[in-house]
Amino acid sequence: MPDVVTQFYLRHLPKATLNGTILHAPCPFCSEQGVEAGTLAVVLHQENFFHGYFRCLNRCVSGGFPLHFARLRGISPHLAPGYDPDRDYYGHGVEYPVKNLNHELAGFADKLTGDLLDAFQTAGVSAAVLTEVGIGYNGRYLVYPYIQADGNCYAARCVHPQRPEDFFWYGAERFFGEQFRLFNAPEIERCENGALFLVEGESNLLPLKQLGLPGVAVPTAADLDHIEPLRFAWIRTIFLWVNHSADSEAKAKAFATRVGFKVRLIRWPEGTSRNASLLQLGATAKNRLQQTVFALIKQARAFSPFSTPSSEYQTFNERLFQESGDSYARLTSGFPRLDRALGGIHGINIMGGSPKAGKSAFFIQIASAMALRKIPVLYYDFENGRQKIYLRILCRLSRLAIDRIKGTDLAPDERQRLQQSQQTLHGLLTWLRVVNDRTLSPETMRRHIDFLRHETNSDYTVVVIDSLHKLPFKDISQQRSGIDGWLRQLEAIRDEMAVSFLVISELERSPGGQFERQPHLGSFKGSGDIGYSADNAMVLLPRWDPFDNTSPQERANELWLVASREQSPGLVATYRLDYPYWGFIEES
Repeated sequence: MPDVVTQFYLRHLPKATLNGTILHAPCPFCSEQGVEAGTLAVVLHQENFFHGYFRCLNRCVSGGFPLHFARLRGISPHLAPGYDPDRDYYGHGVEYPVKNLNHELAGFADKLTGDLLDAFQTAGVSAAVLTEVGIGYNGRYLVYPYIQADGNCYAARCVHPQRPEDFFWYGAERFFGEQFRLFNAPEIERCENGALFLVEGESNLLPLKQLGLPGVAVPTAADLDHIEPLRFAWIRTIFLWVNHSADSEAKAKAFATRVGFKVRLIRWPEGTSRNASLLQLGATAKNRLQQTVFALIKQARAFSPFSTPSSEYQTFNERLFQESGDSYARLTSGFPRLDRALGGIHGINIMGGSPKAGKSAFFIQIASAMALRKIPVLYYDFENGRQKIYLRILCRLSRLAIDRIKGTDLAPDERQRLQQSQQTLHGLLTWLRVVNDRTLSPETMRRHIDFLRHETNSDYTVVVIDSLHKLPFKDISQQRSGIDGWLRQLEAIRDEMAVSFLVISELERSPGGQFERQPHLGSFKGSGDIGYSADNAMVLLPRWDPFDNTSPQERANELWLVASREQSPGLVATYRLDYPYWGFIEES
């Protein structure tokens, strides 16, 4: 069964013949225009964007889609496919003046002769096309009439033939306004329920009209900013084609963002010279113009909020390949039981603990161990300061207490260990960057990550945050919403930039002021979103009383995994304090 559009044309063009997907019939409009009968051609390929578009090969009337055909033939619109009686059309409510430029335009058209016609002919544009869109010449400037919804012209743009930047507006000043700057605007109603082109520059519309394609134009790409999207409410597809320049393409993308999925951006072929235009393409492509234009139409893609399926699959495949490689597998803490429990340091890992439980020392140890394996680590510190962090790392590396490092009576073997550790620390700082910026923002964090990733030529970066509750907020009274906002940003950075996070959090005290001995997801302070954002949520609990006389060497903490997206919760391991070297030893 033919579709309703095909049925409509066959019903009202009884002498038509179908050649492939093009319907040919004697043009019913030519006699009405007092010209020799020509041929009406209708595109009836259902997968074509211009399905249902008709045009007279003699150009006796402007082409369009079924509703325009019905209006021209005096057919009841109810019989035309796609008719909607409730539609309002842009510009029909405008009060137009009595005086117009129609008579003057006829005189301007008569002056468009000689060299000017030859110049357009060189670009492949015939005199018939110039007549169809009403272009004229006033003796010095080309005259482009801006026809309004009532079919009359009240303003025209006059452009110097050799210097497009030299122009002025002529006619009723009211119609010079930005909202009226759409050349060949009646084409929009003619193309209702169908497709049309929107191009930059009136002259660039002409090669498309020569090919029999419908379209409108703005004077410059900057005028796209002022087009009301409602003007194209009943257009199904807009092919947007601007000049080949960075500014024009930026304006085109901004317009497509506002108007949405119906816009398809035409991209210039690879190797096209900058500032190329459609009129220039018509002059250079000559006999290949139709082939080139239709190839670019086929390649045009809707300005979609989604990446293409090909791009999506390629990204997935590349990430899968990366995660199968050595770089991904090397993202480990250095604590075997912790790495087994978490499956490595991936995603957002949040660890809570009571004050002075050793949270910072635990993550400093992991961060420095990863940096030693040449994994780039950003350490955002709001607790200790750079000097303490570096000193604690040096203490662990050299196996010297801090008072010995600062002392002057080191034994020869101690001095040698210290010197070697200092060299190791110096090299380690290429991979470990400590940041104390208390004005940190998500945008700044992204720049830091991007810099370090490129500086170290690494696929992955680890970010340590000490601590979540001391990240900068605009207003301290909005801490909870601020923390949740930061968690949303960390999720985005994790997904977009392949970043792993180690985040320290505070724990909630019980009504009695104590910390609960049985860890659970509700133990975390100040945010209900931790349970949703964290890939792994952990709690570090001391097994010793800070008020007893337990020897530091005997003090131990238990690390519990209380929630995980992929792993089983439970006790991870016991960590004994490596006193006095600011570290921990994992016990089985």
